[in-house]
Amino acid sequence: MATVFPIQPAQPTGQANAVQANDVLHWMRPGPLQLSALPSLSLYIHLPWCLRKCPYCDFNSHEWRATSAADINGVPEQAYIDALIADLDAALPLIWGRTVHTVFIGGGTPSLFSPQAIDRLLGDVRARLKLAPDCEITLEANPGTFERNRFRAYRAAGVTRLSVGVQSFNDEHLKALGRVHDGAQAIAALEEAAHAFDTFNLDLMYALPGQRMEDLDADLTQALALAPPHLSIYHLTIEPNTWFAKFPPTLPEDDIAYAMLDRITERTGVQGMSRYEVSAYARDGHVCQHNLNYWQFGDYLGIGAGAHSKLSFAHRIVRQVRYREPRLYMDNARAGAAVSQSDEVSLADLPFEFMLNALRLKQGFTLPQFSERTGLAMTAIQRGMEEAERKGLLARDLFRVWPTERGLDFLSDLQTMFLPDEE
Repeated sequence: MATVFPIQPAQPTGQANAVQANDVLHWMRPGPLQLSALPSLSLYIHLPWCLRKCPYCDFNSHEWRATSAADINGVPEQAYIDALIADLDAALPLIWGRTVHTVFIGGGTPSLFSPQAIDRLLGDVRARLKLAPDCEITLEANPGTFERNRFRAYRAAGVTRLSVGVQSFNDEHLKALGRVHDGAQAIAALEEAAHAFDTFNLDLMYALPGQRMEDLDADLTQALALAPPHLSIYHLTIEPNTWFAKFPPTLPEDDIAYAMLDRITERTGVQGMSRYEVSAYARDGHVCQHNLNYWQFGDYLGIGAGAHSKLSFAHRIVRQVRYREPRLYMDNARAGAAVSQSDEVSLADLPFEFMLNALRLKQGFTLPQFSERTGLAMTAIQRGMEEAERKGLLARDLFRVWPTERGLDFLSDLQTMFLPDEE
């Protein structure tokens, strides 16, 4: 999933704005930055439909509703892929000649789309973009859409990595989270993923309504028994504009949640999994390259309803957002006008945007990476680093900067130290 950043209000939208958004000469004109090289490029593809909207979810996802006999499982597969490819065609001038190193198909629930649709989508992408020979191609899947042999068909279509959204193996907790699957379905889906893919991700959540430490231990025992190469574990948070925000459940106290995180790190370490990012644990050779590119302030082109992009040019860094509502997105994409907002990242915001991502990584970042990715001198973050060091949240040497264990535990406090000064 792509990280969402605040974006300044754009100029009036429409066809004229879309032409400017995709006009490479407009973005290549002289400007405030002088980037020495362009970062690695990823492609994110958003498929926005779900069987049901979960009460904690603030992603751009929509419950499907069949509108015609041509819809598959209520999803207009072919029409939506037509729109995605039209969107990609319009964006090609912005990334022409660049190699794509990772592709991530997220949602929503992408596994609602048939393997045939994913095969067509990836074929159309390959026809237009230069993919690296070892390109990681991830598809998000939910156990509630699992059918035996379906995962193998995704593999045959070109997907190299599956990310399975389990969240819990406890049926009561799954019901509280509004999930459409049960624990038995989750286990079956993960066993099939292990047979079909050389690498896959198991997605869990903790600090759930009514969850006790023994409940977390049971989830971890089951998860680790399935030997996933990669494990993502997220603290349940109450996001604005969600069902849980309107009707908040009772969650574990903060000290219990911190103890749960310590238990997660301890037990995954015993199983040979390293915590390489604040919420991600992996065996050697199985880190998620797509997310790693986000966290290292790489570039990504996002296509699909509500997708975000971050693209670097010689003299500026640009963020774009697509239309959010699926039908509106499809109509605009087919007209070559999928972009609803397009803005340069200001010099004042660049240090925070870089640190917001890089400080999620246990290994942090190198000093040359900061200058290469932002075009700024280290003095832009010097004051924030000194303050973070004094508080024991950050460590550094002559080459690298990284969050301490305390810094990872209090990541939000650490990140805010790099917010731009108010004028």
